[in-house]
Amino acid sequence: MDTADLSHHISRRFNEDLERVRSKVLAMGGFVEQQLQRAITALVEGDSSLGESVAMDDYKVNDMEVSIDEECSRILATRAPAAGDLRVIVAIIKTITDLERIGDEGEKIGYIASRLATQERPADKYREIKHLGRVVSEMVHDALDAFARMDVEAALKAARQDRLVDEEYEAIQRQCITFMMEDPRTIRRALDLLWVVRALERIGDHAKNISEYVIYMVHGKDIRHTSLDDVERALHDGHPAGHSRPASR
Repeated sequence: MDTADLSHHISRRFNEDLERVRSKVLAMGGFVEQQLQRAITALVEGDSSLGESVAMDDYKVNDMEVSIDEECSRILATRAPAAGDLRVIVAIIKTITDLERIGDEGEKIGYIASRLATQERPADKYREIKHLGRVVSEMVHDALDAFARMDVEAALKAARQDRLVDEEYEAIQRQCITFMMEDPRTIRRALDLLWVVRALERIGDHAKNISEYVIYMVHGKDIRHTSLDDVERALHDGHPAGHSRPASR
């Protein structure tokens, strides 16, 4: 096998490795997304066993993270990827960390849903929380879809949803505090609901992070401390905003 053939062979094997890891990330993302939806359903429908099931399945998310992390380490050690491919590996490692944390937040919601299921559901059946849960679930889905397609525009659109999540979180937070002040008997339930909406708000943050990693993968720019307006403007001008990262990092 001459040098050109060897180089092509190594490149093909590396691409296969990379594609396998990307598929595993998307499978992990799909599972986390499903867990989140099940946790919200458990809360809204007062399904104690479903809430417990979500909480008990968190170990599966952890196992997926460890497996993908080990595979990324093996690729880094054996393939010595060049700058662009190295960015993809770095972004994958960061993405699975955020997915694992989304899983942790889903586990919290599952436990709380299980506890609240023993109490009578309020007349509105947690309508505001159900809506916030839907917005956050869509945000996670859109971030993963942008990751799958390496779509910067879709990633920006998903990241922008974080503002809406924050607004809804603050509105529900104010509502819970009002309930506690008006009727001290609601304090325990209101505190549990505050934990749920806080978990949903954190999931929105993690989904935004994943969206930002997509932009890093494609353009090699770290935009975590750059406003989305500046990023969008710079991308349309053909000069991505943010901080360049050395390929070796």
